[in-house]
Amino acid sequence: MRGRTWLGAALVLGAQLRALWLAAAVDVYTSKEVVAVNGTNQRLKCTFSSSSPVSQQLSVTWNFQPEDLSTHEPVFYYLKEPYNPPSGRFKERVTWDGNIERKDVSIVIWNLQPTDNGTFTCQVTNWPDVYGTIGEVRLRVVQKVSFSEIHFLAVAIGSASVLMIIVVTAGILCRQRRRRARDKGTEVADTEP
Repeated sequence: MRGRTWLGAALVLGAQLRALWLAAAVDVYTSKEVVAVNGTNQRLKCTFSSSSPVSQQLSVTWNFQPEDLSTHEPVFYYLKEPYNPPSGRFKERVTWDGNIERKDVSIVIWNLQPTDNGTFTCQVTNWPDVYGTIGEVRLRVVQKVSFSEIHFLAVAIGSASVLMIIVVTAGILCRQRRRRARDKGTEVADTEP
């Protein structure tokens, strides 16, 4: 009987330790969706919380999933220092913008293109917290209105306004001339015997 009690206590303790282990995970927080203008730079914010202090083994992995759902592409890696991708679409277009002490593992993507539309994932491991959530940021790159389009729109609105003023002024002048001619005609008729 005594062996069974010990075994039961060990099982209960094991279940509690497992629950504590699962609770001691890294939580990652990101903006869920970001809209940026084509050709600009955008900071992709990612922060984390961990039940353990920040360790020397902390690592950060950023990946990208294009909208066409093709394969994941590596974007950025951090382990004791930032590592830019050696190849791929983000080579020389991504920089570290985080601060590990503040639990910020953000990056900046430079010169955004429509092909950058998709989902970026941010994963943090902080030994012994190796499990946790993966943050996702959906990036939408929109076209900006170019100066020539704004210029064309301003010229079109300005021209239409000037044309409207000319038409209204011409209408008023014509009406006044008719009224004067009619008034002169009635004056002449009144002065005749």
